[in-house]
Amino acid sequence: MGADQFDEFDPTEKHQKASFFNWWLFGAFIGTLFGQTFLIYIQENVGFSLGYGIPTAGLIISSVIFSIGTPFYRHKVRKGNPFGRMAQVIVAAARKWRVNMPSDPAKLHEVDPKQYVAQGRFPIHHTPSIRFLDKAATNDGSTSPWEWKLCSVTQVEETKLMIKMLPIWVAMFMPSAVIAQVNTLFIRQGTTLNRHMGSHFEIPAGSVTSFVTMSFLIFLVVYDRILVKTFRKFTGNRRGITILQRIGIGLAIHTLVMVVATITEIKRIRVVKAHGLEGNPKAVAPLTIFILLPQYFLMGIAEAFLEVGKLEFFYDQAPESMQSIGTALVGTTIGIGNFISSFLLTVTTKITGRKGHTNWVLNNLNASRLYYYYALLAVLNVLNFVFFLVVSRFYVYKRETNEAFGNDSHGHMGAVTVEPLALPLDSEAGAYENEQQSMETLMLTSQGK
Repeated sequence: MGADQFDEFDPTEKHQKASFFNWWLFGAFIGTLFGQTFLIYIQENVGFSLGYGIPTAGLIISSVIFSIGTPFYRHKVRKGNPFGRMAQVIVAAARKWRVNMPSDPAKLHEVDPKQYVAQGRFPIHHTPSIRFLDKAATNDGSTSPWEWKLCSVTQVEETKLMIKMLPIWVAMFMPSAVIAQVNTLFIRQGTTLNRHMGSHFEIPAGSVTSFVTMSFLIFLVVYDRILVKTFRKFTGNRRGITILQRIGIGLAIHTLVMVVATITEIKRIRVVKAHGLEGNPKAVAPLTIFILLPQYFLMGIAEAFLEVGKLEFFYDQAPESMQSIGTALVGTTIGIGNFISSFLLTVTTKITGRKGHTNWVLNNLNASRLYYYYALLAVLNVLNFVFFLVVSRFYVYKRETNEAFGNDSHGHMGAVTVEPLALPLDSEAGAYENEQQSMETLMLTSQGK
């Protein structure tokens, strides 16, 4: 909904939208940092009643602000059931799997562009990918216009766009499984180390993850204010680098996080063994918790690349009428990643504990071989990164909604926009190369010519 507040017809708002996802997550993580530090301190030192009362009051205030602002938000008009439209394409293509498709895409079924203009929707040009679905827009000679048998090119292309995102979606599961370690094993590690700062203050166990949040917040500002401008000089891309390049960098850093975590855990276990603390699950090794800072800070940087890029990708690359589904895919990667994390931990524990061997992960972390588990996650991240490189290499970007083309007599931008042909991974910066013809065609259509 936040991204929907930016008008694609307004050049200034379109430019601002490029930074929106950075600052939206920045605001969300400010709240996270507040919870990880101040609220946890209140809960441990004052009481849980006040610790829960403060965010309750905050939610009430937020609800009031949201309600007051609701009339002023831009609301997209619902355009039918997107799942139903995709199902129609798949069913229609399956019903006509023996039908020969025309060699000329112009002969595929498409609705009169004036109907799209009237509905506030934008037609999408035909693309050569996933050609089987084009059968849904192929007229087999039947006089029946039944939508479960004959779909428009735009409807087919919407379905293609959603399907093409699925391999990237799958590649997001593993990094989400790594992020799950922050609130589980990373905290467990922190409880086995010296958390004192000075002689009177001890960092609460639940607050150790605040280092990840602080790293995220600091780097996000650096990225948006400095790195984007620097990259833009070399790439010509208004985002600095493409969305998939940003995600890929985040995946690479995620792998580095687990490598660093493995090395740090090896060092911690050596100190534990040197002091004979293996048998005491509550023993605190004579090591400062700050030895975990490298993996915490790297995780924050990785999230600044990956999480923001992921949110932008699934919103931006979904068809205009299905962007809410695209955004929802982001949440599903986090949920599935947590399930994968639990599954890996359960399976690893069962397998490594066979035949009298010591489990890699025990309740007693001082007697565990956690470094093996971290190394396993590092290897899985490498494999996932390779998978991502392959699928992103063949991914074709959706062309962005065109800029408004011309003003009416009142100075308003009265243009029609379109989501035309897509471009390969390394050509996002040139996404407007062939749009002039599309703009002229739709302008004539909108004028009734």
